[in-house]
Amino acid sequence: MNLKKTFNYSPNFDLKKRIQKKIKYLVFHYTGMKSENEAIKRLTNPNSKVSCHYFVRKNGNISVLVPDLYVAWHAGKSYWKNYKNLNGSSIGIEISNPGHEFNYKNFSRKQINSITKLTKYLIEKYKIKPENILGHSDIAPSRKKDPGEKFPWQFFAKKKIGIWHSLSKKYLENNRLKSIENNLKKKFLNNLSKIGYRFIKNSNLKKKYFLIKLVKAFQRRYRQQLINGKIDKECLLISENLVKKFN
Repeated sequence: MNLKKTFNYSPNFDLKKRIQKKIKYLVFHYTGMKSENEAIKRLTNPNSKVSCHYFVRKNGNISVLVPDLYVAWHAGKSYWKNYKNLNGSSIGIEISNPGHEFNYKNFSRKQINSITKLTKYLIEKYKIKPENILGHSDIAPSRKKDPGEKFPWQFFAKKKIGIWHSLSKKYLENNRLKSIENNLKKKFLNNLSKIGYRFIKNSNLKKKYFLIKLVKAFQRRYRQQLINGKIDKECLLISENLVKKFN
């Protein structure tokens, strides 16, 4: 991997080494903290009990916090398809960005270039399928928003990093905010299940509010222009197109 890397090891990982074939997923996060230094301190503080494998700085430099074959603590309670607690089967990539709580910013071109190189290297090394490249909000929609709607999923999909739909912008815009019947809303939710999203909510969250968060997670990934938590015809069309790619 032709990237500048530094090593800033975190003590927050499982001591037992995993075998290479256990690695099936890549999960992107943003740090969601005011400063980059604060984020690094938290990810390397034994009291925080959180970490990641790779940290992408604002200038594009990459720090290794946990070696790939050790389980980093980045996903938390998480679900995707038949997997739960994805720490054991994934590599976590944290990207320096203040996130939604602290003036969410565009990811820098240097970050995007580094993410592209790093991810291509990991995909080749671990034979990771495009549909197994995820955001934290995909696997924990009731808790997380990262990497968020400014993360360039469409750009990465063109480089075979992740999945994107094949519908035209104009076609989708013409169907945006068009209401659909309840049976089609149920079809949309069924499509989410086929894609990999799981309907396991936070125990303190009412089903109605969980579904809104789930729809927003889908929109942050695939309909980034409008995050409103409402199921419209555009969302349905995107989900139908994606089901064909994910299955």
